[in-house]
Amino acid sequence: MIKEIITDEDILSKPCEPATAEDASIGTDLVETLLASDEAVCLAANQIGETKCIVAYLNEAGRPVVMFNPKVTQKLKPYTAVEACLSREEPTAVQRYDWIRVSYDRFQDGKLVPAKKKLEGNAAQAVQHMIDHCEGILV
Repeated sequence: MIKEIITDEDILSKPCEPATAEDASIGTDLVETLLASDEAVCLAANQIGETKCIVAYLNEAGRPVVMFNPKVTQKLKPYTAVEACLSREEPTAVQRYDWIRVSYDRFQDGKLVPAKKKLEGNAAQAVQHMIDHCEGILV
């Protein structure tokens, strides 16, 4: 279901709870909302009103990827980025890393399965932005 983007800082500034397999429908809602937006390249669950640690982003091929409980486990090549956000009005400067390794869960066969991924460039920046959202950090 396509959801409205939340801009309430009280909701967005609270850390999200760990996601479980029962939260799979939130991942579906994230993807549908992401694909319905002309402006978004990534979304976190709290941006659609769900306080679960789930993110979605568009990969290099423009396909949506959903990550449950993502965590950056390694990061290289720091730089300063100026990021816009659908939940904020003004762009903000923030430190990001051009190369990251992420551990996360993916939904498969009715359960969450551990996975890892290396990301670079725009995808790495988007996932870092979304993990910040899950931690209640607003850029």
